[in-house]
Amino acid sequence: MRFHFFAVLLCCCALVDPTRAADSVASTLHLTLRSRVQPFKGTDDWVEVSLKQDLPVKETAIIICDMWDDHWCKNAARRCDELAKKMAPVIGRMRDKGVFIIHAPSDCMDFYKDSPARRRMREAPKVAMPKPQEIPDPALPCDSTDGGCDDDPPQKSFKAWKRQHAAIHIDEENDGISDNGKEVYNVLQERGIKNLIIMGVHTNMCVLHRTFAIKPMTRAGVRCVLVRDLTDAMYSPRSKPYVSHEEGTERIIQHIEKYWCPTIRSEDLR
Repeated sequence: MRFHFFAVLLCCCALVDPTRAADSVASTLHLTLRSRVQPFKGTDDWVEVSLKQDLPVKETAIIICDMWDDHWCKNAARRCDELAKKMAPVIGRMRDKGVFIIHAPSDCMDFYKDSPARRRMREAPKVAMPKPQEIPDPALPCDSTDGGCDDDPPQKSFKAWKRQHAAIHIDEENDGISDNGKEVYNVLQERGIKNLIIMGVHTNMCVLHRTFAIKPMTRAGVRCVLVRDLTDAMYSPRSKPYVSHEEGTERIIQHIEKYWCPTIRSEDLR
């Protein structure tokens, strides 16, 4: 009887491959999502909530929105430079885990026209995008109709960028480059990716409205997550609601949590 017990135990142990078990853990992202709920309808009371969510690596991509090498607004350029240096190790860790990385520096595709990462996106099998879902879209809480530049004096807009910020490495063998929502959707479908983690700038503009960004992808059924400490807004305290730039950015992030998608911190991506 005792011999039979140990024989069964040894067989069970042999079936548990510690390498595969470790791979299983590494193939999942363990995230703490922050969102906002409205417990009492008809009021303007919102409550912050957090929940744990596991995302399979093979079903998850990161898209880096408009992290350009320069910007017409010098304060925006300075903050983008700081964000790029903070993003770089996070992106490297996620790539090592197997997360697909998409670089989306809008209006810079000519710079990357001969890049394998650009061809990877351009040549993916084409699929039809679904009819966009109708989702309530209230106005943003901060006014940026003046361009949102908080320089003193504010600058006039012009195309200051040529490429993505050099601090963010592009792996030509594994990453993708595109500023086209249809191309991004094609690749997500090709790879069976359901979750899109978004970082970059600017929260109230490109991060929400580009064809590859939160609103279009959410309407297409892709589950989006914003990295709230790896983003920045185009907002000047000279405009309503007359709060600091940092507070304005936070209010826009909270708006996204209410109406569009949850957010995480970069420390979750480890």
